[in-house]
Amino acid sequence: MGVAKPGRLEKGVLVALEGIDGTGKSTQARNLAAGLEAAGWPVASTREPTEGEWGKRIRRLARQGRRDVPPEDELDWFLRDRMEDVERTIRPALNAGKIVVTDRYYFSTMAYQGALGLDPVRIREMNEALFPRPDLVLLLRIDPATSLERIARGRPEGVEASYESTEYLTRVAALFDSFDDPAIRRLDASGTPAEVEARIWYSVQAYLDEHAR
Repeated sequence: MGVAKPGRLEKGVLVALEGIDGTGKSTQARNLAAGLEAAGWPVASTREPTEGEWGKRIRRLARQGRRDVPPEDELDWFLRDRMEDVERTIRPALNAGKIVVTDRYYFSTMAYQGALGLDPVRIREMNEALFPRPDLVLLLRIDPATSLERIARGRPEGVEASYESTEYLTRVAALFDSFDDPAIRRLDASGTPAEVEARIWYSVQAYLDEHAR
């Protein structure tokens, strides 16, 4: 695997890893951040939902089920959590000229809350009015049935009550597939972790080759 050579960026770069659960996204986000840092790039990393107050509410909801929490309230929690993440981590790092690697960002909100019946276009407009747009979106794609098999094998506590069913993840995946943005790179996540990592590095290297001096 080739490692991106450090160069000089004119501005900070926001890289978001997106996709349904079970794509290996979180592992790949950690590996990407670590690899960039090892290569000499200034890096900051984050994940959403965060470990803040609103992020913890979202994680509890995922584990326990939605019960009486309407989708609109859930969306509000995501926006509040993202506001904290942007102000504490993402915006300062971008202002410092760093590459920010985030495990999920607002395209996940568009897909997951959109699959609950909310309008993805409206969700996007709300987010882009408040938060930085990602420069590169690495959208990891996998069949929902395969993703649930991976989750069942690799997570002792099993699937999350609110987010992980074949029917729901199929709707989420369809919304991800429908998104149109020049920042999106669609990558096959069905191979081995090493194969997926190589695809990610190829996309990131291509971006840095074009934008770094």
